[in-house]
Amino acid sequence: MTKSRKGSTSSRRGFLKVAAAGAAATVAAPSVVSAQGPISMRWQSTWPSKDIFHEYALDYAKKVNDMTGGELKIEVLPAGAVVPAFGLLDAVSKGVLDGGHGVLVYHYGKQTALALWGSGPGFAMDANMLLAWHRYGGGKELLAKLYESIGANVVSFPYGPMPTQPFGWFKKPVTKVDDMKGLKFRTVGISIDVYAGMGAAVNALPGGEIVSAMDRGLLDAAEFNNATSDRVLGFPDVSKVCMLQSYHQNAEQFEITFNKDKYNALPDKMKAIIANAVDAASADMSWKAIDRYSKDYAELQTKDNVKFYKTPDSILKRQLEIYDDVAKKKSAENPLFKEILQSQIAFAQRATQWEQDTVVSRRMAYDHYFGANAAAKKI
Repeated sequence: MTKSRKGSTSSRRGFLKVAAAGAAATVAAPSVVSAQGPISMRWQSTWPSKDIFHEYALDYAKKVNDMTGGELKIEVLPAGAVVPAFGLLDAVSKGVLDGGHGVLVYHYGKQTALALWGSGPGFAMDANMLLAWHRYGGGKELLAKLYESIGANVVSFPYGPMPTQPFGWFKKPVTKVDDMKGLKFRTVGISIDVYAGMGAAVNALPGGEIVSAMDRGLLDAAEFNNATSDRVLGFPDVSKVCMLQSYHQNAEQFEITFNKDKYNALPDKMKAIIANAVDAASADMSWKAIDRYSKDYAELQTKDNVKFYKTPDSILKRQLEIYDDVAKKKSAENPLFKEILQSQIAFAQRATQWEQDTVVSRRMAYDHYFGANAAAKKI
């Protein structure tokens, strides 16, 4: 019995030594990380520093920096600080930059299928539904396959659903398709083919170069994105006419990219924070957009004397017809384009039927509260 107790005592002492050693290692671990210092990443956006889009890039970086407690520090530079806006993908892929913030359609020249994450009617989906396809309908896997096909050494996170973009800024209202013929026009992605199909002479320029090109007469008209961006970039200084509603970029979102080697070297904990920060920033961006865009939309009219017009249905219908022709041609030329297109169509048919059958029209409620009868004033 005594021998047994000695054995137990010895076992307990051994266990306590192991436990103490483990506790010491646990306590020491943070000091090792601290000794190594934080991981720093240098990023660039594809936007001028004054654009709200660059603000979105800073918002995402701050979320990651805060959530990691400073163990990962992302610095975001504006377009042109290291490379031109359209050079972002190459710079991140080659490791010149550790990451970046932009849109997939800016890489249209490298692979036309990249524009399917933003250019076009989205088959009646809005941008949030397109993100649902990306996350749960096979888009994420197809995008990885697509980037691999062009040798892009990046990890991509599409996020941030954009509202439908204006048809464009013009010298006078556009009333019919023929009004587009011969116009020197700025757009990007598959929209290049759509506007060209309407007779425009298209020039793809980064956002920060559009207004100066219009001011110098290099462009007659242009589209960019939203009331806040368009206002701060100076569109009201060169045009007082903006046509609202369009299918050329009905369902676009932003893209966060990491250099794949840099990303893969991160601890799993940081990768998890990065992914969750994408979701958090996506929601926050969409809420901020509603607040800021609606304010600037009102001020464009009251302070900048901009006149807004609804794009005629005849033009919208023609956009869809031209897009179908372009998509058919690109599908014949590019198997990946066709594969992605068919995946989107299958998801959209199911998702949009659910939406159309389920979601009540908000136009009736708007007319009731803010229309001629203005019920809101009586409440």
